[in-house]
Amino acid sequence: MTTPMMILIAGPYRSGTGDDPVLLQRNLDRLGEAAWPLFRAGHLPVIGEWVALPVLASAGVTSVGDPLAEQVLYPTAERLIERCDAVLRLPGDSRGADQDVVLAERRGLPVYRDLADVPGVVVDEVADDVVDEVVGGVATAS
Repeated sequence: MTTPMMILIAGPYRSGTGDDPVLLQRNLDRLGEAAWPLFRAGHLPVIGEWVALPVLASAGVTSVGDPLAEQVLYPTAERLIERCDAVLRLPGDSRGADQDVVLAERRGLPVYRDLADVPGVVVDEVADDVVDEVVGGVATAS
């Protein structure tokens, strides 16, 4: 039996989007696609934006381009990593996700770079579709 872990899913959110709301949502959806296989394996998946975006909204922020966003997005991920047991780093350029990996490694946490490497995750036909979607690219502004 796999020991349940709280796993931060880290990957591109703002990178390359020009803060376009459609592209931001597409990237957030891609991050979220890894949540079900992790949960199904007994883990608790978390994404920093799942916490940070409601915090920003409660502060009246309507765009991640707002200066206050920088004071919430990265610190939220840092606070989550203090409580997480591992990080799943999804593909794609992301300064924030790279920072998450550095913080996790400093804490001695495992950093998985492939969903199939997370203990207990079974990559079957359904999960393969999720892996293909997650690895399939990052939404970027043209």
